[in-house]
Amino acid sequence: MENFFQKLAPYSVYFDIIRKKILTLGIIFFIFFIAGFLETGNIIRIIVRSFHLNHVAIVTTSPFQFLDLSTKIGTCVALIALFPFLFFYVYNFIKDGLTKREKRWFFFFLIIGFILFFVGFAYSFGLLYFYLNSISKLGAFFGMNNVWDVSSFLSQIIIASAVFGLVFEFPIILTLLIRLNVFSVKYLRDKRRYAIAFIFIFVGFLPPPDILSTIIEAVPLIFLYEITIFLNSFFKPHIEIVAEVIQNNAVLELEVH
Repeated sequence: MENFFQKLAPYSVYFDIIRKKILTLGIIFFIFFIAGFLETGNIIRIIVRSFHLNHVAIVTTSPFQFLDLSTKIGTCVALIALFPFLFFYVYNFIKDGLTKREKRWFFFFLIIGFILFFVGFAYSFGLLYFYLNSISKLGAFFGMNNVWDVSSFLSQIIIASAVFGLVFEFPIILTLLIRLNVFSVKYLRDKRRYAIAFIFIFVGFLPPPDILSTIIEAVPLIFLYEITIFLNSFFKPHIEIVAEVIQNNAVLELEVH
């Protein structure tokens, strides 16, 4: 056990830095959690108004539901606010070990990641907007009263949109795996049918639950899969480049001898 702590001793300064950063992130999380918790009413009002649900009554079903919803919204607000600080601390921690080229790629993938998340979130939000408005109007047309639980209503919208935003990040993950030579472009191209089947199965678990919405959600993911293969087909992983250099040097040495 003593030998174990002795081996860790040179890294104690890094552990202390990490501990301080985690403490700072905890304080930031708490501040934004309180802000989101207190502004729950305004946040709910903005989301409900943005859907223009004129034929729907959004209600609470228990006296403690608003408190539970405030906790969830406060957590979501805190997590969203925490991400920029987290990325800044991660970059600040690793930047000394990165080359200029690696720093450029880091910021490139970071920007692309934010754009993909926003596009995925907005795409899912727009689809739910159209779907929920259609359902509310259909219910009113048949003379039914639309009474929706506020917690389920908001949870499905926020969680489904956030999950879809995160799913839109998979081209970056695939690209990194290709660059690390875990997968090849040929492998992804050969397994295209399985990937498309998996995409349809996955989006089938996301709301809305109908077949048409599943197809609409699957199409952009299939497009991203294809564009990832297309773009990566022009670039070779770093490991393959190194292997080619070694092979060429070996051939040159044999020719010299």
